[in-house]
This record gives sequence, structure tokens and C-alpha cells, in this order.
Amino acid sequence: MTRQRVNKQSKTGFWKRLGPGIVTGASDDDPSGIATYTQAGARFGYSFLWVAIFSFPLMVAVQEMCARIGLVTRKGLTRVIREHYSSTLHWLVLIVSVPAIVFNIGANLSAMGAVTQLLVPAIHPLFSIPLITALIGVAIIFFNYKRIAAVLKWLCLTLFCYLFIPFLSDPDWRAALWGSLAPSIEINLDSLLMFTALMGTTISPYLFFWQTSMEVEEHKGMRHARLDNEIRLMRGDVNLGMGLSNLIFYFIVLSAASTLYNSSAQGIGTVAEAAAALRPLAGESAYLLFALGVIGTGLLSIPVLAGTLGYLLAESFGWKEGLNRKFHQAKGFYLSISLALLVAMALPLTDIQPVKALVWSAVLYGLTAPVLIAVLLSICNRKSIMGNHTNGALANIVGVITLLIMGASAVMSLWLLGH
Repeated sequence: MTRQRVNKQSKTGFWKRLGPGIVTGASDDDPSGIATYTQAGARFGYSFLWVAIFSFPLMVAVQEMCARIGLVTRKGLTRVIREHYSSTLHWLVLIVSVPAIVFNIGANLSAMGAVTQLLVPAIHPLFSIPLITALIGVAIIFFNYKRIAAVLKWLCLTLFCYLFIPFLSDPDWRAALWGSLAPSIEINLDSLLMFTALMGTTISPYLFFWQTSMEVEEHKGMRHARLDNEIRLMRGDVNLGMGLSNLIFYFIVLSAASTLYNSSAQGIGTVAEAAAALRPLAGESAYLLFALGVIGTGLLSIPVLAGTLGYLLAESFGWKEGLNRKFHQAKGFYLSISLALLVAMALPLTDIQPVKALVWSAVLYGLTAPVLIAVLLSICNRKSIMGNHTNGALANIVGVITLLIMGASAVMSLWLLGH
């Protein structure tokens, strides 16, 4: 066998081994997340770059626990909570998570519609948003899991658009290095709110449910005898996925800091405004890369959000679920996804502002994140659920640190909204 053929097979094998972790991490950088990262760079320059590095081990710890729960129990997170914890907790999580996900989908659709109009002015959002929604809905219903997973993995590549933008805008690399390695946060309302927003955007509760359910889908039919090997491979996948997510987070803040900071564009509120502001400051190439990245990440994240909601409801009401099933085999699962997409599609067409939708979804996520992290820690330390695959000391330490930070962020969010 020639070396060229061996290398080709090796690359193909690597691509096939990429699992739910890479898609989960990439979908975290959705249009709403891009808007938050861009605001951080535009308003505060390089000073929040350190958050992208700081949040990485926290993300890995949480998503690894979610993935391990799915691998060990072969059940989604909602089902595990429903079977082992109080119905009050289960319904609280459901009532808060469902509207947050719908608001998030609506905000992402709005961003995609606005950016599409920037690229092609003749295409109005009233046309593009329903079209995008219909395409995503048809793909979810008629494609099986393997095909959906393959498409989502290819869409991850759109994130690399953001790696090139800083090199088109001549950033201050010394200031960037200082902002990366010397954590600093001013004790004022705007700075604290931005830190809370960045943490809430990075560690998003909907990803907990998606990661767990996708591990179940990915390993359906596999024997538990291979569990130790599956867990080892999963950890590499989660590390890679969260690393990609935070790398893009870092480069979007870097791009915004090098182009929009100290300019008249500091007050941008949407990704469309950010893309438009980049055009005169960083050039046509940066503008196009940013805009195409928004569309690509929207196409990646909306199926993840909608699928998460489908699993949440199906596992709550005992419906048959799974992207491997056909529509007639899991009607409740697919109808809930369709309804969520329809409601979310209507949001940008109403008087509800996308920024307000993002604020409400962020608040709801912020309130549920610490509760869910506490539940994850509880599940992963119960031998009756996890058997011999309970948390080690390091997982518990990082998990508790994440819980305390997200809990403080939730309290801070409530306090900031009250002032």
C-alpha cells in the first residue's frame, strides 16, 4: 500500500471518528454567540480575550460529563433526570429551557436573514427566513442521523472563516497577548454584564442535552463491552470540539477589537451591524468572511437547537425519539421540532426585537445552567446510575468551580437586570 493511500485512509478515518463533541462545540458559536463576542471586542478591546482561555477547561468538564452520561446510561439527560430526580426539578428545567431555545432559534434566524440581505440586497428577510427555516425543517425530518451528522460536521468548517479576519485587520499583537494572559475585569455594570454574557453564551444549557442525546444516537447498537474505549475516544472528541469553539470565540473577539474598538461602531447590537461595520474598516474580504460565517454557523446551530428541544419534549412525555427514526415512527418528536421552528420563524416577523430575544434566552439559560451543572455533578457521582464510571477528583473540582462561577453569573444577571 502506497504512503499516499495510507495518508488518505488516515485522514478519512480521522474525519469519521469525529463525533458529537466537534458539532456541539461548533454549534456553540452560533449567530447569537458571534454577536456577543463581537460586542466584547468592539466595546472592550482585547481585555476579554482571557475569558476564551479561562472557560475552556470549564466547558470540557461539563460536556465530558454530559457525554459520559449518554454513553453509560444510553439515555438522554432529560430522561435520566425524570427517572432519578423529583418531578418538580424535571418540569422546572423543561419550562425554562423550551422558551429559551425557541428565542435562541428566532434570534439566529433573524441574524441570518439580515446578513443574507446584506450580501444580496434583493432578498428580503421576509423571504429568506421562511426559506431557511423550511430547508432546515425538511433536512431534519427526511435525513437520517448519519447524514445529518455528516452535514453538520462539514458546516463546522465555516467557522474557520473567522481565523482569517484578524490577519486582514492588523491587530495590536502585544495588546492581544496581554489581554490573553493577564485577566482583568473592571468592577462596573457594563464590564460585569459582558463577563456574564460571555460565560452564559459559552456554557449553554441546551448543549448539555444535545451532547448527551447525540452520544446515545452515535453509539446506538454498540456493545457496552467497548465502553472504556468509547469513553476514551469521546474525551478526545470533546476536547477537540470545545477547543475549536473557544478558538473561534478568541478570534472573533480579536477581530472586533482590532477593527471596531475605538471606532464609531462600538455600539453594535447585531451581527448584521457588525458585518456592515467591518466593511469600511477591514475591507471587503473581512466583511464577506464574517457574513458567510454567520450564515454557516446558523445552519449548523439551528438544527442542534431544534433537535435539542425535540429530545427534551420526547423524553419528558415518553414519546419515541431519535434522528435515526422516520417521521411516522416518532411523530411527537418531529412535530415538536417543526412547531418550534415555526414559532421561532415568526419571532423575527413580529415586533419582538432580536436583541431582546437574545437577552431573554440568555437570562433563562443563566438561571438553568447552575441548576443543571449541580444535577450533572450529582448524576456523575452516583454509582447507581454511572456504575464504575463516576467522576474522578479532577472532574469534581473543575465541575464545582464551574458551578460556582455560573451560579455567581446567574445572581449577577438578576441583580444587573434589576438596576
